[in-house]
Amino acid sequence: MTLQFSMKDSEYFWGGSTFVGMKMPVSAQDFFAQDLRRDCQNQGMPLFLSNQGRYLWSDAPFKITFDHGRVTAEGADDLALTEAGSCLRDAYLHAMKAHFPFTGKLPPKEFFETAQYNTWMEFTYYQAQDKVLAYAHAIVDHGFKPGILIIDEGWHNPYGDWTFDRAKFPDPRAMVDELHALGFTVMLWVTPFVSPNGLKFIQTCRADYNPKDEAYKKTCMRNEKGEVALVDWWNGYSAILDFENPIDREFLDSQLRALMQDYGIDGFKFDGGTIGHYTSGQLLNPPYRGESDDTHFAMNKNIAWNEFGARYKFHEYKDSFRGGGKPVIQRLADRAHSWTKEDGITSIIPNSLLQGLLGYPFICPDMIGGGEWIYSIYPDVIPDHELFLRMAQVSSLFPMMQFSWAPWRVLNDEEMEIILESARLHERMMPEIMAILEESATSGEPVLRHMEYEFPHCGYEHIADQFMLGSDILVCPVITKGTREKDVVFPEGKWQDDEGNVYEKGTHTVKTPLEKLTYFRRVG
Repeated sequence: MTLQFSMKDSEYFWGGSTFVGMKMPVSAQDFFAQDLRRDCQNQGMPLFLSNQGRYLWSDAPFKITFDHGRVTAEGADDLALTEAGSCLRDAYLHAMKAHFPFTGKLPPKEFFETAQYNTWMEFTYYQAQDKVLAYAHAIVDHGFKPGILIIDEGWHNPYGDWTFDRAKFPDPRAMVDELHALGFTVMLWVTPFVSPNGLKFIQTCRADYNPKDEAYKKTCMRNEKGEVALVDWWNGYSAILDFENPIDREFLDSQLRALMQDYGIDGFKFDGGTIGHYTSGQLLNPPYRGESDDTHFAMNKNIAWNEFGARYKFHEYKDSFRGGGKPVIQRLADRAHSWTKEDGITSIIPNSLLQGLLGYPFICPDMIGGGEWIYSIYPDVIPDHELFLRMAQVSSLFPMMQFSWAPWRVLNDEEMEIILESARLHERMMPEIMAILEESATSGEPVLRHMEYEFPHCGYEHIADQFMLGSDILVCPVITKGTREKDVVFPEGKWQDDEGNVYEKGTHTVKTPLEKLTYFRRVG
């Protein structure tokens, strides 16, 4: 189906996938195109919302083009443009209630109470038991409160064989027991990929050469000949599991349950499995789809992958489609350690605000300092201390914040006190953040809200460096290097900072020292 319409005067749209949040909103002066059927990274929804109270929805991913006020959408399913009210909030609430109503359930409170910690940026692919334990002890020794600890990629044997590499982890049970004793909840990184040279592939996937032998379970995506389909992903070529297939679900679930039972692992970080990983364009020998078209096929595989992981109490996802309204932990895609790159610090707020507008409020803004691994492997790359501190401050009043770079390795003593204060601020504000999270789980309203969402038609559409936490806390992080004063846009009402200064509606220049996050409460 194809749907075309014209944008109204002063109309702006937000939607698609959170990976393009920096490009939002789209105005009648812009050209913007996205094909959600092929390129839908991070969290996605077949939804575009207007500040004039309209929204575009389809039950399946579609291609959309905004061409200087003329909008064209093309998809396999019906496309509907709905008049829901007069503002962005009206459009969102109507779409949410109609298409992805919330359940009233929250993910575990442990995700929000304290900062989280991830081993990726310290060790990348070279995870090891002694390194993980040293990292965990250093967290506590440097004054950080223990919380969720994610042991990232590299702890395991070949992909699909989710057992500890004993050369790196000689005694996983002892390691997990020690981490628990320190106060950590322990999660492991996993993907839906199966290495074609691994033991698990030989044991479970090689039914193509002996399809009548029932000893071989036919796991993974297959082509029309029954051969394993191989997908091109960031670590090469692998088979990929099909979570609509009960055999594949049992294959992975049995391994993950064994990790929990044998070693005390608490949960899992689920990575990959995007719509793109299941489309024929990224498969060397495309899978057999039967009567299903490629659009629905890929979407349903991604949805099944996300539903699989939600069975575990402690989980995290980065690539989800039509996951809005569900009590699932979602992470922003890897951010660069950069002031200026499109995926650097300036992208955190707009991309995260778009997560909320797509129905994903339970969010983590990637790793403090950035999660783009290439920055950790070159010895001549020196972390920017100011950027590190400002990224921590951006994260501190999000529902979650996550460290990966070891701050004590990057920062001096004075800077360490500043970053510890960001973690402490998050802990002090947690009762209020939890109250907003609990309300969001029922109402469906975003936890982090765009200024245009909370104060419609005031000219706030393009504000991307401040946001609302709920309805009454205005958060104004610094996202530019060297900034010690910032022009803050105050909406209607009276707004008080933590020193008692009160500001009223308008743009005011406020102090933004390096040692603190600037935020304001509604008073009166």
